[in-house]
Amino acid sequence: MSKQEKSLFMTVLMTPDMANFSGHVHGGAILKLLDQVAYACAARYCKTYVVTVSLDQVIFREPIKVGELVAFSSNVNYVGTTSLEVGVKVVAENITTNTKRHVISCYFTMVSLGADGKPARAPELQLDSETERRLFEAGKMRKEMRQEIAARNKALHVGMPDR
Repeated sequence: MSKQEKSLFMTVLMTPDMANFSGHVHGGAILKLLDQVAYACAARYCKTYVVTVSLDQVIFREPIKVGELVAFSSNVNYVGTTSLEVGVKVVAENITTNTKRHVISCYFTMVSLGADGKPARAPELQLDSETERRLFEAGKMRKEMRQEIAARNKALHVGMPDR
């Protein structure tokens, strides 16, 4: 079997059109880039069209400045039957000082879709190192936590009217 393409790296220059009123990069612009990176990583891995199902643990640790280079490192951490988790780490770099800062880490759940638009089996993830095994187990744990949170939320909303 050929080597799986589990990772994707992308760097983007933060330009003035991405700025918010405070002069920093707008969070929405970053979220769009995060989704594009997660999509590209998951689609290349699955070799199918994929859709975003959820996004977890997005914490904007520090503002990103216009003029910085922002590196997005993504990796397929976990694969279930049709869904997979893509972790994304974001590092901002001041290109004049070469200072780098870890500004965001987050986790996307993506679903592989077949030609009919329905969920399709994702390729089984080959774990080639201890680090990959640990990432897989952490991704599996996050999936179980999402399922538990969803069940608890459903139980809390029983009998509430739809809006």
